[in-house]
Amino acid sequence: MSDSFTLSLRPDIALTTESDRLMLQSTQHRLTLEHPQPGLRTALESLKYSSQTFSQLQAVIAELDGIEASLNFEFELQKLINLGWISHSVLPLATAIAIAENYQFVVPPFDEEQPWLVSEAEPLILSRFAFLRQEKQQFILESPLSQAKIILLDWRATALIGKLAEVDSPFTFLTLADGLIDAEIARSFVQLLIATKMIQLEPESKALTEWQFHNLLFHRQTRLVPLDEPPKSEIPQFEDSERSHFVKSPMSDRVISLEKPSLEALAQTDISLTQAIESRQSIREYGEAPITLSQLGEFLYRCARVKEVYTFEDDLMNIGECTKRPYPCGGALYELEIYPVINHCQGLDAGVYHYQPLAHRLHQLTEPNPDVEALLYDAWKATGQQDIPQVLLIVTARFGRLFWKYHAIGYGLILKHIGVLYQTFYLVATAMKLAPTAIGAGNSQLFGKIANLNEHEESSVGEFMLGSLKQ
Repeated sequence: MSDSFTLSLRPDIALTTESDRLMLQSTQHRLTLEHPQPGLRTALESLKYSSQTFSQLQAVIAELDGIEASLNFEFELQKLINLGWISHSVLPLATAIAIAENYQFVVPPFDEEQPWLVSEAEPLILSRFAFLRQEKQQFILESPLSQAKIILLDWRATALIGKLAEVDSPFTFLTLADGLIDAEIARSFVQLLIATKMIQLEPESKALTEWQFHNLLFHRQTRLVPLDEPPKSEIPQFEDSERSHFVKSPMSDRVISLEKPSLEALAQTDISLTQAIESRQSIREYGEAPITLSQLGEFLYRCARVKEVYTFEDDLMNIGECTKRPYPCGGALYELEIYPVINHCQGLDAGVYHYQPLAHRLHQLTEPNPDVEALLYDAWKATGQQDIPQVLLIVTARFGRLFWKYHAIGYGLILKHIGVLYQTFYLVATAMKLAPTAIGAGNSQLFGKIANLNEHEESSVGEFMLGSLKQ
């Protein structure tokens, strides 16, 4: 085990002693040692309250518990490393903190003759997935490829990372340190970056080259709960229910009431679910006669209306009123809103509307203008430039409805909700013999301008085209 680093317990790991018992505990695991030997107890207390190299810890155990115990210590320490409980530091520059279990911290040997090379053709360089961000007045180096985050304790660490990011020719640790810090410390810092995969020694695999930085980061952030995330000691409380009410307040006084179809009659005349699933397809060409207001009203009623308003008997999270709708939603919070952009719809003027799912009606926000036309043009361009949509459904998310409860996975959850809403759109449109098409891109800033939205409170997250079926 390398002495290039000082070792310590991750800050959130608790160490407690009770007579002849010593306990280490994280939010996920507890380790209890009965009758620990004096040297092991001292070493673990050193890991909690100070930083020591492996050799220093081993020497303490050898002195108090004997040589055999000190030799066994490396095996026991490796178990703690794999749990993600051990932090590795290169002082005074940085500390690597594990954020995943089954943590692997492996320091490969350097070629003393050419420490700057991965191969003859590829210089050692910072990974393209590594990034810096600021938190609590410290820079943090992270990467979706890494099982650790590195806390930068000194501005010189940031300077060294900057130099590594632009390396395109051979260097030595002396030239890398460049008078900023001792060359041996610079060497240990580079070893820390390699062990945490901030520097990759192997060329990227073909599969990895297909990933863009933001895609891989988003994937990692929405799938992994970091080990160092603060424990949820209290049940989250919804403290913003007025601003993020279960239904959005009316956005204008220009109201269009919509017809409510008979679900009993539809149950007798609709095609089967199997038929709808098997015949579903994206259709981008429309009939000569446009979709009607009656059809649009039936579509919105079947897809997105509020079916029921209720409250939990034991409302521990202070959610207040909740709703049931035709599509599912995490926590029954229903953050999505639907804004029909009307180009051609029989019985309804062109313009932008907001669908009020509780009252089942539309509120007109604006009449046609160049910005609205740009939305329709973008949708046409994004779907193969066939027919300009008769109706463009802009789906937004009110982030405050969701983020208070689902902190780390909130935006990923919104995209899942968009997916289930799209499928509902498709199946209902197929049953109604309409022409549906999901769109893969949209202009959130332009729509926010049209609807007068604060993009951090509510923003478009999906678009869907709808029209009459071509005969």
